Amino acid sequence: MLVSAAELLREHGAAGTTVDAVLARSGAPRGSVYHHFPGGRNQIIAESLEFAGTAITKIIDHSLQDGSIGALRLFAGFWTQILEGSDFAAGCPVVAVAVGGTREDQQLLPAVDAIFTRWRSALTQALVDDGVDPSRAAPLATMAVASIEGAVILCRASRSTTPLDDVTDELALLLTANITG
Repeated sequence: MLVSAAELLREHGAAGTTVDAVLARSGAPRGSVYHHFPGGRNQIIAESLEFAGTAITKIIDHSLQDGSIGALRLFAGFWTQILEGSDFAAGCPVVAVAVGGTREDQQLLPAVDAIFTRWRSALTQALVDDGVDPSRAAPLATMAVASIEGAVILCRASRSTTPLDDVTDELALLLTANITG
């Protein structure tokens, strides 16, 4: 059910993630929702957001073994697979909640901020490990995360991965210019 809810978040945002939609997507019986998620829809959304954020964090953390540029390219490759595999219907579930306008979305903003902070922190450390001045690493990591997430949105709108490819190439040049030694 968490995977199904995360998929619905990335495709339809929090407003489109209903108990009925989660059940339809997952094939789970209705009683299992109330057994596993006594808080109902709000709990499903909160836990699926954390599930998705943690899964993406693990991808970022794993990719960091290839350095900051390798991580950037692997992260972009991950989004390319998601976009193409969903025929550009799916984006980032974390962004979907961040830009949603419902009261439930607003209540999840601290969790969204924590997820984005984990991603930026991981990339910041990778940049420092690659020799980027620590005073430059955090702003560069913020720009990289914001740029990639923005590019995913542009890709969905244009139904093309060209924006993501362009952003990734430009970010790689910028990061490389800041790596010393």
